[in-house]
Amino acid sequence: MRCEAVGFAAPRPLASRPLPPEKEVDIKGLVIAGTKSGCGKTTVTLGLLASLARRGIHVAPFKVGPDFIDPGHHTAITRAVSRNLDGWMLSKAYNLECFRKNAENADVAVIEGVMGLFDGYDGKTEAGSTAQMAKWLGLPVILVVDAKSMARSAAALVQGFERFDKDLRFAGVLFNNVGSEGHLRYLKDALEHNVNMPCLGGVVHEKEIAIPERHLGLVTRNDHFLSDEAVSMLADTIDKATDIDTLLDSLPEISAQDDLSSPHVPNKTPLVRIGVAVDNAFCFYYQDNFDILKACGAELVYFSPMKDNDLPENLDGIYFGGGYPELFARQLADNVNLRNQIREKSIDGMPIYGECGGFMYLCREISDTEGNTYPMTNCFPFATRMFPRLKALGYREIAMAKDTIIGKRGQTVRGHEFHYSEMTGFSQKIETVYSVSARAGIKKNDEGYQIANTLGSYIHLHFGSQPDAARHFMEACLQYKNTEITNSK
Repeated sequence: MRCEAVGFAAPRPLASRPLPPEKEVDIKGLVIAGTKSGCGKTTVTLGLLASLARRGIHVAPFKVGPDFIDPGHHTAITRAVSRNLDGWMLSKAYNLECFRKNAENADVAVIEGVMGLFDGYDGKTEAGSTAQMAKWLGLPVILVVDAKSMARSAAALVQGFERFDKDLRFAGVLFNNVGSEGHLRYLKDALEHNVNMPCLGGVVHEKEIAIPERHLGLVTRNDHFLSDEAVSMLADTIDKATDIDTLLDSLPEISAQDDLSSPHVPNKTPLVRIGVAVDNAFCFYYQDNFDILKACGAELVYFSPMKDNDLPENLDGIYFGGGYPELFARQLADNVNLRNQIREKSIDGMPIYGECGGFMYLCREISDTEGNTYPMTNCFPFATRMFPRLKALGYREIAMAKDTIIGKRGQTVRGHEFHYSEMTGFSQKIETVYSVSARAGIKKNDEGYQIANTLGSYIHLHFGSQPDAARHFMEACLQYKNTEITNSK
């Protein structure tokens, strides 16, 4: 479902100038990829992270693709913020700089792939795929193969992946869902003389280490806390499956150019205060979006729409990310005082930006799959309703159809859409402000809604694809702040 879309403008790089070769940084790392979604690469990744952390090794974790949930689990285990790398939403220059800046002080970088190794935006090119990112970073790949109900055929599968792209380097294959030691020996025998990459071992299936899933993927770290015991079990599982020390010794060091001027360094004196909704209901954010906002002059103040009775003081804007408002709709609805405050700020003209779940919260109400309806903030006169089936999934590029709080007319930003709900009740017609494209030749229904300075959409945007988006939002907040100061005099 992912690939380069012909006709799209290339996303702007984080830095508009080439990286100067002032300093070379040596980085060790590897990419964990799968033959398909659901083959066990997340379990392998979490186990490897847990094993490395237990050894006292400083790990820099990353996730390929627009996923919010896996990075949260990475962060919980390593205590280091996991970053998203994405070959379609973000330019090559941005990805390389993001990787270098966040991996340069670590002992090893671990990058979890997305879907299958070669799966990208479509079937024609590698754009957005794990393979593309591995080659951009110059890192070897561990191929995770689900060996359940497989024997000699596993060798044919691995051989095909090994031969598909001669420019890829493989650290080896790791089998998942191995039934026994005998099963693993059978798999190793099948690989002998048929593939070049080594067999790193096999992970025996254990229900105890599985993380539960729900409609948007794995349960988040907020709702499924990984206890010390669970993390230890993950580490034990990988330690039993493969020789970690030998694997680390086999990894080559790569050199990355060091750009000493980071555009993500926060302003020393923040210009505006932006409230960010963070709790179990709102937990889908790109860390880079926070960093870019800070670099533009924003102080981020976190609050919980589920638990806090009042908004933080002296806010100049509010940012609502995605998440699961439908699962916590009763708690959100019961917090009447906060809902009213948000609506009052919206009417007053405060810049408010909401994505997906955050957009749903800014609407009039949410109805769940059982027909229960819960009032929300009513900043937008729409109702949203949950469905048992997927309503939208895929990469999106938006072009501003008019000036908004995150961009001027004609500017483009890239992002991703993934939700089970849709808008159902329109009490009045509101003009859309986004022109939305999914891929070359395919036009999506326009969306993006702005009333006063409240902007909402189902699309999660990555500000790294258009850094001006964060700057525009900060400037809108600054203008609101100055207006409030003037009116108070």
